[in-house]
Amino acid sequence: MKPRAALVHPGSATAAALASLEAKQARFGLRRLGLGATLLAVAAFYAVCFSLAHVDPARLIMGLPKLAGWLAQAWPPLIDELPLIVQRTAETVAMAAVGTTAAALLALPMALLGSRNLTPLPVLYYPVRWFLNMLRGIDSFVFALLFVAAVGLGPFAGVLGIAFHTWGSAAKLFADHLENTDLAAYDAVRTTGAGRFTGVAYAVLPDVLPVFASTALFWLEFNIRASTVLGVVGAGGIGQELKNSMDLLDFNRLFTIVAVILIVVTVLDQVSGWLRRKLV
Repeated sequence: MKPRAALVHPGSATAAALASLEAKQARFGLRRLGLGATLLAVAAFYAVCFSLAHVDPARLIMGLPKLAGWLAQAWPPLIDELPLIVQRTAETVAMAAVGTTAAALLALPMALLGSRNLTPLPVLYYPVRWFLNMLRGIDSFVFALLFVAAVGLGPFAGVLGIAFHTWGSAAKLFADHLENTDLAAYDAVRTTGAGRFTGVAYAVLPDVLPVFASTALFWLEFNIRASTVLGVVGAGGIGQELKNSMDLLDFNRLFTIVAVILIVVTVLDQVSGWLRRKLV
């Protein structure tokens, strides 16, 4: 006897197809509604931001002729004080180099304490992360302002401002990289009876040091550019000369300062970029 084929009622199949189509249309409608609400929220957010920031393109257009007049007055550049400007620029680079190096060295132990998978004291994980977030949340400019009041005027306040902000930022990046590192070699070293710090020194650091060095070079580039304005608050470097020229409307001297800054920053960025490509 031949088996009877299963029979499917045509009406039930049509009803199922219609139900599936209606469900898809409902989901599509909800997605469109959600997208519309999101776009409306974004538009409202930027409307409030534009209002709070007093964005006024008309004022920019009106100010362009004044800017063009200043640029015309800036030529030819004033080179009589070029040795002083170069000295202040070197001071700025020195501030960034010392501050970044100190921050990178301080960031290594903090990164170890702030990495969930390697910290020897898990109870300190969140306090260390909160401390690093606090350092990252305060800009080097604000730190420099505070240290000018604490240690006086001069580049040392700038060094401290750079070091404290970069300490938090670099340590956070170091810790994040440690948490994403493959620990197979570390676990293998630990199985031989080696201690935690021995395992980190011989199985983890050789793999992550090139990335750490590349990160430190990135922060050196950033800090060289950022430290050019620290002199505005009395923290030394070329920023003080920049502010003096602006206050006196000495555009020829200002043009020379800006040109020297651009040349130095461009050269150092190229050198740092080449080193980072070699490291990673």
